[in-house]
Amino acid sequence: MSVADLLVVDTTVRTLDPARPTAHAVAVSGDRIVALDDEALELRGAGTEVIDLGGAVTTPGLVDGHMHPLFGAATFYGADLTGCRDLGDLRRSLAKAAPDTDGWVVGWGLDHNVFAGAPPTNAVLEEVLPGRPVFVRLYDGHSALASAEALRVAGVSGPRAFEQRSEVICDVTGAPTGMLLEHAAMALVQDVMPALPDSLLRDRLGASLDAMAATGLTGGCVMDAEAGALELFAGYEESAELPLRLRVAPWCMPGDDVESVLAVQGRRGRRWVVEAVKFFIDGTVEGGTAWLEHPDCHGAGTEAFWRDPAAYTKTVQHLADARVQTVTHAIGDAAVRHVIEALEHVETSGIRHRIEHLETLPRELVPRLVRSGLVSSMQPVHAGFTKADHSDEWSTRLGVERARRAWACRDIRDAGGYLVLGSDWPIATYDARTVLAQARLRRPPGTTDEPVAPAQALTGLMALEGMTSHAAYADGSRDAGRIAVGCRADLTAFNVDPVEAPADELAEAPVRLTVSAGLVTHRGD
Repeated sequence: MSVADLLVVDTTVRTLDPARPTAHAVAVSGDRIVALDDEALELRGAGTEVIDLGGAVTTPGLVDGHMHPLFGAATFYGADLTGCRDLGDLRRSLAKAAPDTDGWVVGWGLDHNVFAGAPPTNAVLEEVLPGRPVFVRLYDGHSALASAEALRVAGVSGPRAFEQRSEVICDVTGAPTGMLLEHAAMALVQDVMPALPDSLLRDRLGASLDAMAATGLTGGCVMDAEAGALELFAGYEESAELPLRLRVAPWCMPGDDVESVLAVQGRRGRRWVVEAVKFFIDGTVEGGTAWLEHPDCHGAGTEAFWRDPAAYTKTVQHLADARVQTVTHAIGDAAVRHVIEALEHVETSGIRHRIEHLETLPRELVPRLVRSGLVSSMQPVHAGFTKADHSDEWSTRLGVERARRAWACRDIRDAGGYLVLGSDWPIATYDARTVLAQARLRRPPGTTDEPVAPAQALTGLMALEGMTSHAAYADGSRDAGRIAVGCRADLTAFNVDPVEAPADELAEAPVRLTVSAGLVTHRGD
């Protein structure tokens, strides 16, 4: 055997391979693991790069199961409003916001709870920035506030009809309040806003992916192809390597030509590939667009994102017949039930279809979900937007009974289901350590907040599996998610043991090394 390109030594390796659970050295050639332990040490040669980890713990490379890297770079920019806790905070942040191109003021990450239960409107935008075109995206990514001037520029003066479940919210007189619900309504204003140049998008994309790699991420499932993502990925690779391997799922919206969605399947670059299709069957709880079996406290949430849910069912079944993986955003209980019913008896031919989010999951649906063969994909970091006492907007909308079902991760695992973990960045932090920690803590790490539904906490091993072996299973990757000879060389090395270390400590622990398909993408101190 030829010498290794890379040799990782003095490390405790959690392989997640039942046949060989631990190791102390890993040899890599190209993008493959070629030897472990003493056999790995024998492959050291003059051209081998040797990385001594000084006792750090190495695991299979972490994968974010649900992310939007370019969509985040292209749309979540301007004033960072994530720290606003009330209208006073929002006023102060808007007053300091610098106008962007053509005088537009853009903000992102605004929490619905800022409005203290009142319907969000653009009144505060008009108060602080009168006459300015302003567009503020709320944290859920499914709603935004637009100022009167922004609406005027976009030609929006009243309600609009959309093929998808989307809405320009209007008052009793028919005048827009500034609240735009779901993608089609937001696009009315976004389409007239100054676009970021491709060169800036490439820079923002690269910076984001570099930062993700520094938290241990080696890959991610990209749940959109918006903002010209495929062209940007291809353009990026003309001069550099993407820091993460990316598996892309373009959107299929109501009314879209399914054949055009199928046509991009298999398109690829060196470190990205299109291999799935993303659907929405509902929206968000806070926006009132989650599809619920019973209305929320405002009487909303009784309709699907697809105005004809049967058309959704027909479309996902068509893709399943074509051996294309489908991933469906389903937050409400009625939404989850419908996706299960649409796919539980479909011949998948080995394709693992997925349900994303499952924020309020009836316990009686869990066995049926697991029997269906569907993979669950959840983001426990989103529980950081809720409170254990149910006083937040998400919980208030749902009511106590449904709020108690929040992110039922442990129920799925205990029932034998596969559970992928992710961040949904830019909706929540991309820091993989925080994702792992919050899956165990059920509260933001480093806080004394009361845990949300603590019985749903995962063990350290379960959390790690959610970003490694279960992520690989979901994607049908037999050569990933574990450290074994012949597998793809995806490695993450921590200063602490991510399984045994206290979760709060893990969230702050340095990542010593990240290797994505043989490419060293991060080196710690």
